[in-house]
Amino acid sequence: MSETSANTSASNERTAAVVAPTAGPVSQWLQHQGFEHEVLEPDHVGIEQIGVDAAVLPIIAAALKSNGFDYLQCHGGYDEGPGQRLVCFYHLLAMAEQLEAMASDPSASLREVRLKVFLSREGKPVLPSIYGLFRGADWQERETFDMYGIQFEGHPHPKRLLMPEDWKGWPLRKDYVQPDFYEMQDAY
Repeated sequence: MSETSANTSASNERTAAVVAPTAGPVSQWLQHQGFEHEVLEPDHVGIEQIGVDAAVLPIIAAALKSNGFDYLQCHGGYDEGPGQRLVCFYHLLAMAEQLEAMASDPSASLREVRLKVFLSREGKPVLPSIYGLFRGADWQERETFDMYGIQFEGHPHPKRLLMPEDWKGWPLRKDYVQPDFYEMQDAY
């Protein structure tokens, strides 16, 4: 066997050894309820992550809220790189349940999950707003719009939060080119 075919064979064995992530408790509950989603690898500290389609985001978020995930701790976005996808994430906690559990057992662990929605950067990426479920999504969705250009359908105040209203582009996209019309002021 030549060195090239041996390397190809070893590479194919490594690829075949990659296994799908195991569904965590939240994913299993969603599957049992009939909600389609993608099981993702847990994050670096073991938080369960679930991929959902944009169209079903509010439905799955409402189902999780009815299952005790009553607090949107964080919502944001990130860019996987030029030509790749934009990602919105929603980190949900079961806070009321946690407070009750800690009253009887201070070492009780917190239930948390992170939803991720993967969007094409082409055109105008749009997601349904979850402001109606979690009021804390208000400024977080506006910031994600302002920095990445992801629009949130149904948001009550869909305008820029951090950048001037006349700003062109989305500053945290990795393919962003800064306009040169905002010049530095003289220090004198």
